[in-house]
Amino acid sequence: MQITSKGQVTIPQEVRNRLGLLPHTEVEFEVAGDHARIRKARRTAGSGVRGKNALRALRGSANTRMSTDDIMALTRGGGRPGGHGK
Repeated sequence: MQITSKGQVTIPQEVRNRLGLLPHTEVEFEVAGDHARIRKARRTAGSGVRGKNALRALRGSANTRMSTDDIMALTRGGGRPGGHGK
Protein backbone atom coordinates (compact mmCIF):
# COMPACT_ATOMS: atom_id res chain seq x y z
CA MET A 1 0.00 0.00 0.00
CA GLN A 2 1.36 3.42 -0.92
CA ILE A 3 0.66 6.90 0.37
CA THR A 4 -0.46 9.35 -2.33
CA SER A 5 1.19 12.73 -2.84
CA LYS A 6 -1.71 14.17 -0.81
CA GLY A 7 -0.91 11.85 2.12
CA GLN A 8 -3.87 9.57 1.48
CA VAL A 9 -4.15 5.80 1.74
CA THR A 10 -6.99 3.50 0.80
CA ILE A 11 -8.34 1.58 3.78
CA PRO A 12 -8.95 -2.01 2.64
CA GLN A 13 -12.61 -3.01 2.30
CA GLU A 14 -12.27 -5.76 4.92
CA VAL A 15 -10.99 -3.24 7.48
CA ARG A 16 -13.72 -0.71 6.60
CA ASN A 17 -16.39 -3.38 6.97
CA ARG A 18 -15.03 -4.64 10.27
CA LEU A 19 -14.83 -1.15 11.78
CA GLY A 20 -18.06 0.08 10.20
CA LEU A 21 -16.30 2.87 8.31
CA LEU A 22 -18.61 4.41 5.73
CA PRO A 23 -17.90 7.38 3.45
CA HIS A 24 -17.52 10.58 5.52
CA THR A 25 -16.93 8.64 8.76
CA GLU A 26 -14.55 10.52 11.06
CA VAL A 27 -11.48 8.53 12.11
CA GLU A 28 -8.70 9.06 14.64
CA PHE A 29 -5.05 8.08 14.50
CA GLU A 30 -3.01 7.06 17.52
CA VAL A 31 0.76 6.97 17.13
CA ALA A 32 2.83 4.72 19.40
CA GLY A 33 6.52 4.43 18.57
CA ASP A 34 6.77 3.44 14.92
CA HIS A 35 3.16 2.22 14.74
CA ALA A 36 -0.10 4.01 14.02
CA ARG A 37 -3.60 2.84 14.84
CA ILE A 38 -6.74 3.99 13.11
CA ARG A 39 -10.16 3.83 14.72
CA LYS A 40 -13.61 5.26 14.29
CA ALA A 41 -13.67 8.65 16.01
CA ARG A 42 -15.48 8.78 19.32
CA ARG A 43 -18.36 11.21 19.50
CA THR A 44 -17.94 13.51 22.47
CA ALA A 45 -19.55 16.69 23.72
CA GLY A 46 -16.86 18.63 21.84
CA SER A 47 -17.35 16.82 18.55
CA GLY A 48 -19.00 18.59 15.66
CA VAL A 49 -16.19 21.14 15.48
CA ARG A 50 -16.26 21.11 11.67
CA GLY A 51 -19.95 22.01 11.68
CA LYS A 52 -19.35 24.79 14.18
CA ASN A 53 -16.48 26.13 12.08
CA ALA A 54 -18.65 26.05 8.95
CA LEU A 55 -21.40 27.99 10.71
CA ARG A 56 -18.87 30.47 12.06
CA ALA A 57 -17.57 31.04 8.51
CA LEU A 58 -21.11 31.70 7.23
CA ARG A 59 -22.10 34.01 10.08
CA GLY A 60 -23.02 37.44 8.76
CA SER A 61 -23.03 36.37 5.10
CA ALA A 62 -26.81 36.53 4.65
CA ASN A 63 -28.44 39.63 3.29
CA THR A 64 -31.83 41.20 3.88
CA ARG A 65 -32.91 41.68 0.29
CA MET A 66 -35.48 38.91 0.68
CA SER A 67 -38.17 38.75 3.31
CA THR A 68 -38.82 35.61 5.31
CA ASP A 69 -42.03 35.14 3.30
CA ASP A 70 -40.04 35.34 0.04
CA ILE A 71 -37.54 32.76 1.28
CA MET A 72 -40.31 30.43 2.42
CA ALA A 73 -42.11 30.79 -0.93
CA LEU A 74 -38.92 29.82 -2.78
CA THR A 75 -38.30 26.93 -0.41
CA ARG A 76 -41.79 25.60 -1.04
CA GLY A 77 -41.63 26.23 -4.77
CA GLY A 78 -44.40 28.79 -4.75
CA GLY A 79 -43.45 31.83 -6.72
CA ARG A 80 -40.65 34.30 -7.15
CA PRO A 81 -39.00 36.55 -4.57
CA GLY A 82 -40.78 39.86 -4.22
CA GLY A 83 -43.83 38.60 -6.05
CA HIS A 84 -47.01 37.04 -4.82
CA GLY A 85 -47.81 33.69 -6.35
CA LYS A 86 -46.61 32.54 -9.73
